[in-house]
Amino acid sequence: MDERGLLEDYVSGGKLMQLSTIAEDGSPRVCSVWYLPRFGPDTLHFISRTDREHSRNISRNPAVAGAIIDIPIVELGQVARGVSFTGVSRELPGVGIEALAKDFAARWPNATGVLQAMPNAASRLYEIAVTEWVLFDEENFRPSPRRIIKGL
Repeated sequence: MDERGLLEDYVSGGKLMQLSTIAEDGSPRVCSVWYLPRFGPDTLHFISRTDREHSRNISRNPAVAGAIIDIPIVELGQVARGVSFTGVSRELPGVGIEALAKDFAARWPNATGVLQAMPNAASRLYEIAVTEWVLFDEENFRPSPRRIIKGL
């Protein structure tokens, strides 16, 4: 079984990620954001208002972690699959990112207006450079489902 291929398929099929940032007082904060994945290099992109807590946290401390779960949650004990990651995030400039904005809008058409309003809008695209993935896949890797995969 190709771990890297499973990871990329799983992340590409997901829609929503939980993103953890570090608040000013050092405590963790979690939010959920819609994302666009890219591989080689491994990046996750999301759009957010610059005044959101997680956006302010990233400007102070770019270290992030997160998780993507793309299975219907039915009950405790079901076969689980998911991905978590660690990385470094940054706010992208509002200009010079037309190709990325086009790809994001293709995946999330409702974001088109916000993306077209940059650089004057209150929102920006953010990028996470993934340094490490953890694929947890009880379906394909029993009895040892946890697979650490370095980011490319």
